[in-house]
Amino acid sequence: MADAVRSAVNEAVSGLETFDKDRLYNVVLDDHPINRESRAIDAMCHAFVARHLPAAGHLRFVSSVLRINIGLERIGDYAVTIGRVGAQLNKPIPEGLMKDIRDLSDQTISMLRTATRAFLEEDAELARATKPIAKDIDVVYDRMFQNIVTADDGRPRTEVVRVLTILDQIERVSDQAKNLCEEAVFVATGETKKPKVYKVLFVDRTNGLVSQLAKAMAAKAFPNSGIFHAAGWAPDEAINPALGRIASKLDLDIEGFEVREFGDLTQSPAKYHVIVTLVPTDDADLPQIPFQSILQKWRLGARPEGDDAAVDARLEEISKDLRAQIRDLMVTLRGEEAN
Repeated sequence: MADAVRSAVNEAVSGLETFDKDRLYNVVLDDHPINRESRAIDAMCHAFVARHLPAAGHLRFVSSVLRINIGLERIGDYAVTIGRVGAQLNKPIPEGLMKDIRDLSDQTISMLRTATRAFLEEDAELARATKPIAKDIDVVYDRMFQNIVTADDGRPRTEVVRVLTILDQIERVSDQAKNLCEEAVFVATGETKKPKVYKVLFVDRTNGLVSQLAKAMAAKAFPNSGIFHAAGWAPDEAINPALGRIASKLDLDIEGFEVREFGDLTQSPAKYHVIVTLVPTDDADLPQIPFQSILQKWRLGARPEGDDAAVDARLEEISKDLRAQIRDLMVTLRGEEAN
């Protein structure tokens, strides 16, 4: 089945290269045997469980096959989408872009082939070495996505959307290959996937006080569940001294904290899963939010102002709101076991 879906993706991309709509429609048609094979594997797995009540390694194997079966069937669906969308194109994809699409598809197909071998041979080391390739593919995908969106080549918007859809389906193959690598490690060693660590960026205007407070509180409460940063879209030159006073009172570690510019952080290779704005703002005031990030707007009320006593009192109120909202966010991302 892995061979069949790899072939389907390759055939779909080849159909794009030659702008052969008959070939693309045949990819859609040929998905039916893949679906039948998927249902047959599913039935075999459930019959095996019912007859033998497997445990230990055998149970790990059959449970992994069930999950992999779903992933491979989805890859077949990605090929179908490429075929259907490609058949709707009014003209061939430009040669330079088509070459990039072919290169990306070759990367994903190669990764899937290696991941499949790692599973079949129960080679955990090969699986671990193959898994990071997905990040390299993501980098190429992001670059191509931006190039297509910003290109001024006169193509109708519908054609641009169709090309982006094709690109997205190819990138998703690497996601499924990554999952296959994780199943290979599980079958070979019993190791399960580690809980995800989420990257969260807290943002306000100046980055001198409230966003830094949110960063410190989150890092103290959830050191194993998140990586936290803070930034401002019009940052001050230095940290507000009030941060030191509230940090001392709440026993927060702010050593090494410095102001950062929001745009610099969001353009870095490290992608943030969640970006949280901490002051009321219109979206127009913010730099571009990366495609992969989720924007959350927390309303914390009035900013700390006045003499030191007034600022400190307001910061204590803000810290209570932050504590509750940070916990809600991390429990949503990681579950009640977030720590």
